[in-house]
Order: sequence, then C-alpha cells, then structure tokens
Amino acid sequence: MITVLFFAGIREEVGMDQLQVEKQDITVSQLKEYLQTEYQLSSLQQVMVAVNESFVTEDETLKDRDTVAFIPPVSGG
Repeated sequence: MITVLFFAGIREEVGMDQLQVEKQDITVSQLKEYLQTEYQLSSLQQVMVAVNESFVTEDETLKDRDTVAFIPPVSGG
C-alpha cells in the first residue's frame, strides 16, 4: 500500500489530505494517471513529487509502504 499526501490546492480538489492506494511497483507517472482518472484531478501536471521525503522524477518506481507527496507550485509576495 502506498500513502499519498496532498497539499494546498490539490488537497482542496481531492477533499482530503492523504489517501492509501493499493498499488505497488508502478511509476510516479502511472500513479498520477491513476489519480487523475479516479479523482478527476486536473492539477497534477505541474507538481513536484517527493517519495519518502526525497524529490524524484516521474520514472521513479514506487514500492509497498512508500509515502508519496504531491507538492504544488507556491507563490508569494
């Protein structure tokens, strides 16, 4: 099982701050595709992705018990 964490606008779009996904040995890209389809997410294209608190690319393979965080761009002023 993979724990997925959402922040800021993505959290609001999903309606929760985390969820458990019963998948493993998939890439970050495949996880994003699954979440976009399952939860109708439109904002995953421009996010940074961290797995177990380290930034990764979309080619990273996810394993059981990984924690994936989708971090949207931030702006400030």
